Amino acid sequence: MTSPEQPTEPTHADRVFRSSGGMVGGGLLLALTLWIGGDALFRGTGGTPWLALAAMLFLVPLVIAFSLRPAVYANADRLRIRNPFRTITLPWGAVSTVRAQFSCEALTEDGGKYQLWAVPVSLRQRKRANRTQVRGASGRASGGRSGGSGAGSGAGSGAGAAEVRMAQADRTVADLRELSDGAESRPSAQGEPTVRWAYEVIAPAAAGLILLIVLLLTG
Repeated sequence: MTSPEQPTEPTHADRVFRSSGGMVGGGLLLALTLWIGGDALFRGTGGTPWLALAAMLFLVPLVIAFSLRPAVYANADRLRIRNPFRTITLPWGAVSTVRAQFSCEALTEDGGKYQLWAVPVSLRQRKRANRTQVRGASGRASGGRSGGSGAGSGAGSGAGAAEVRMAQADRTVADLRELSDGAESRPSAQGEPTVRWAYEVIAPAAAGLILLIVLLLTG
């Protein structure tokens, strides 16, 4: 007699957060590195091609690690932080808070602190958003004193634009906190933080550095 089929756990699609500026800058820097290095590799003479190969083996993984690799994946059960050299998986039950001060950080119940490289904090953007909020509040207050129609339109536009006036990092932190709400009581959101080193980045960069040092010392 076969046992009844167990119901499967619902799957939750990840929300992905990245730095668009970092990706654009990293893509341009990567293209420049490959262009200069490739030219030296195929047109250089003597030991230049070997030096170019070692330099690219060292630099390309680092450019990818600090610009294209960082990302934050979040769903109803857990937060996964992909930083340059580590990937940290945090079940929401282990997270005490997510905050954005001078950098975005996830704090765990056991005192751990993990930076979110993919969500940079721009103090200039935050100041600009704060100034916009202050001007909007002043406009709604003056509209309320001047008449009914002005007050109604000002309040509606202010409520609808409140999220837009937040800095990007603060909006992301608000989204992450919204995902974590109520996760403490969800069994699928429980567990311990796990950390995995990105050996696929570390190994080629280390090999390139060692080869570059050897070539410079023996050349």
